[in-house]
Amino acid sequence: MPLFPLFADLSGREVLVVGGGEVATRKVEALLQAGAQVQIHAHALAETLSRWLAEGRLRRREGDFDPAWLDEVWLVVAATDDRAFNARLAAEAGGRRRLANIVDDAELSTFQVPAIVDRAPLLVAISSGGAAPMLARRLREQLETQLDHSLGDFAGLFARHRAAIRRQLPQLARRRRWFEQVLDGPVPVLLQAGQREAAEQAFQAALQSSQDTPAAGSVTLVGTGNGDPGLLTLKALRALNQADLLVCDAAVVPAVLALARRDAERVAMPADAAEQLSLLVRQANAGKRVVALKPGDAFRRPPDDRLPNELAGQGIACDVIAGITFKAPLPAGR
Repeated sequence: MPLFPLFADLSGREVLVVGGGEVATRKVEALLQAGAQVQIHAHALAETLSRWLAEGRLRRREGDFDPAWLDEVWLVVAATDDRAFNARLAAEAGGRRRLANIVDDAELSTFQVPAIVDRAPLLVAISSGGAAPMLARRLREQLETQLDHSLGDFAGLFARHRAAIRRQLPQLARRRRWFEQVLDGPVPVLLQAGQREAAEQAFQAALQSSQDTPAAGSVTLVGTGNGDPGLLTLKALRALNQADLLVCDAAVVPAVLALARRDAERVAMPADAAEQLSLLVRQANAGKRVVALKPGDAFRRPPDDRLPNELAGQGIACDVIAGITFKAPLPAGR
């Protein structure tokens, strides 16, 4: 491991950025979001940087660069295309034991700025150590599609109740078991469905109940559209990859099922409505993450649109994912 991964708390701490162009703007924006007190030194500032300076969000260092400025900061970022200057700056920072990021120059840098997937307070950082930045960005793009934005709210629940969790579960082993139950239970499904109040209640109930209580399961009702796997929503793909059990209508095409977890159990969807409900409730109460699949947009249209309310009435966390039933027409001449 050539680099030591590190998340720095820069809130209220001084950081020096040298450079005033587009790259510097991106670096300054990220630093401001992290709460840093940004100093900037540049002969000219991009429009956005000038606006932030006028708003008092930045402090500008005037005149020629003075290495003594480094004594006042925690980190330094160089976003200039002058390699000779960058090398001198890196040497001055090193002599003062200040970490420096020289943009696009891993050799001169003592820290790298990773590609980030932001689901605050959850952050995922990817770095190639400066060897292949585009690869890190590509991985970030892929993770952006896989990590639901509700993960931020989920992490926030754990943060807000951290003290209560430690009081309720002082032993680490028992606390770990409880975390696993919550992670696999109904709370994330409720958050994905936008039911924040219900998710809060389910979280609180899990905290107050015995840590040995079996984890509650959930049901996700997925419309598979016209059968083209390329038209499944990202949310549907995530559900397929998280499923413990797939309850499949006979008309769901194999190409869609091929996208699901290989180790997920699969059963046929009963034809009788009462049997469908009974199966879903029974399996969710057994702690399984159940994904039910039907073609089209079935679960938002009669008669299957009754299922979400019936499941809720049985105390089962449920989310409904729409199915895309048409393809957009190609442009004229194609």
